[in-house]
Amino acid sequence: MSRSRQTTITAGVILVACLSGSALLLHHLDRIRSRATLEEVLYVSSPKALKRLSLGYDGLLADVYWTRAVQYFGNKHHTDAADYHLLAPLLEITTTLDPHLTVAYEFGASFLAPPPPSGGGVPDRAIQLLEYGIRNNPDEWRLYYNLGFVYYMDLKDYSRAADAFARGSRVPNANALLRVLAGRMAEHAGDIATARLMWNAAYQSTRDSSVRANASAHLRAIQVDEDVTHLESLTASYRQRTGHFPSTFTELRSLGMLNQTPVDPLGVPYKLVSGGGIEVREPDKLPFIEKGIPPGYVPPRVPKFLPSDY
Repeated sequence: MSRSRQTTITAGVILVACLSGSALLLHHLDRIRSRATLEEVLYVSSPKALKRLSLGYDGLLADVYWTRAVQYFGNKHHTDAADYHLLAPLLEITTTLDPHLTVAYEFGASFLAPPPPSGGGVPDRAIQLLEYGIRNNPDEWRLYYNLGFVYYMDLKDYSRAADAFARGSRVPNANALLRVLAGRMAEHAGDIATARLMWNAAYQSTRDSSVRANASAHLRAIQVDEDVTHLESLTASYRQRTGHFPSTFTELRSLGMLNQTPVDPLGVPYKLVSGGGIEVREPDKLPFIEKGIPPGYVPPRVPKFLPSDY
């Protein structure tokens, strides 16, 4: 057999093998998109191995795995699950296939970090995911912000939060709030003003409506906690002056301690109860509050936001 014929046959065999591999991969993608379980999706558990097997379909496969990660998280969260063990592998496969899919880092970290049932309860995996995202997208300032957010909210590690914000502040076109947040971490990490600044930054750093709604709810909760603390200090002062607690806000106004009946961030008047306590009237509409909760009230499960585009 001539050398040229051998070369032709060899090339033909390789071409057939590649086409067969592509057909098998596409068939597998169809199964993932339809009826396959997550265990079937993860039959190749190594992100690097899957990338080698993708035959150039990295971006398509990344989108599939990201979609499954969101579906997995949503289903687990809906049932108040305590175990999210497949979440981190799904996200790691997604970002290995497409290291520039920044939405997977931003939302993936928010899925991984909070304790169950709100999230996977693995902030260390969230940090690993974000650091990987930063290595591959060093000029994406939102990733540094999300990293600092995990350190601040989930780990209470204010020095590392400050470092993350400071790193992000040096990125071209970074939000100016990152520099402010870095300073606040160093001086006033645990106070209410810093928490308000954090949630304001969360609101301003995205256009996603669900993320903004979540940030707004936290900002309202901070306002309620401040209001209740202030109003209860007024009722205590009233008692010192009169020998008894006020029964209405009008009594506080009569002594010049209030200008008007106080209302919560939704415009609903607060309730003054016996013993000088302050309660909100519609706690279901004010998730995340820690003060002003009526005795015996059982809050509904607060839904975790999901990316609106997926």
